Amino acid sequence: MTAAEEKTIRDLQTRTRQLILKFQQLKEENEALLEELVSKDSELEAARKENKLLHEQYANLKMAKMLEIGDNDLAAAKQRVAKLVRDVDKCIALLKGSEPGRTQYA
Repeated sequence: MTAAEEKTIRDLQTRTRQLILKFQQLKEENEALLEELVSKDSELEAARKENKLLHEQYANLKMAKMLEIGDNDLAAAKQRVAKLVRDVDKCIALLKGSEPGRTQYA
């Protein structure tokens, strides 16, 4: 073998070793990324389950709050509405009484 052929073979061997090392590095990096992906997928699934649970709890709380309104609350609300209606009626009466050309006591 000539010196040029030997040099070419050594260069080929060196590059082959470099390629093998690079392949092993990339393989390890790929495995690490796959492990991270699996971990993130499980975290995402846990977050989705928690989100679903919180939505269910919120819906239950809303329903409980609506059922909590008892007769006292309903009666108080009706009284407030009746008072507001009376106040509006008074305001309308006052506005009618202050029309131009009319006296307040007429």
